[in-house]
Amino acid sequence: MLSAMRTVTRSASSAVKPPSEMLKRLGEALVGTWKMTGGAQGESRYEWAEGGRFLIQHVDLTAFGRKIKGIEMIGHLYRAGEDPSPEVWTRFYSFYDGLTLDYVYELDGGTLTIWFMQKGSDNRYKAEFSQDGNSFQGAWAWPGGGYEAAGTRIG
Repeated sequence: MLSAMRTVTRSASSAVKPPSEMLKRLGEALVGTWKMTGGAQGESRYEWAEGGRFLIQHVDLTAFGRKIKGIEMIGHLYRAGEDPSPEVWTRFYSFYDGLTLDYVYELDGGTLTIWFMQKGSDNRYKAEFSQDGNSFQGAWAWPGGGYEAAGTRIG
C-alpha cells in the first residue's frame, strides 16, 4: 500500500497533461444519447467523466438476439511515470457475461473507426457522420462476418 501511495504522490506532482485533441473531437462528436438501428438495436449514451479526461459510454443494445448492457471507459492509457498513449483506448465492461473488451477509437474528419484489440485490426467498426453530426451510418466487419449499425442522436 505504501508503494502505491508513493507512486500516486509522485504522479500527482508531475505536470498534468491536457486532454488530447483527438479525445476532445470524439467528445464533441459522440456526447449525447443515440438510438441504434441495424444489427445492433437499442440505445447508447456518451458523457464526459468528471475532470474531462475520459468519455463514458453506457450501452443497452440487442445484437444477434443477445442483450448487451455495459459501460465503456474511453481515454488514453496513462501510466504513472509515462506519457499518455497517442491512441484513444477503451475498455468495455459487459454486465451480463463479465467480458472486458478493449478497443481503439479514431475520428478522422467525419469518419469514426473503432478497432477491436489494436489499431489496424481486421475486426473494426467504420462509420461516416452526417453533415450535421446528428447521425452516422457504418458497419462492423471481421473475417467471415459483420453487420451494419447506424445511430441517430435523440438527446
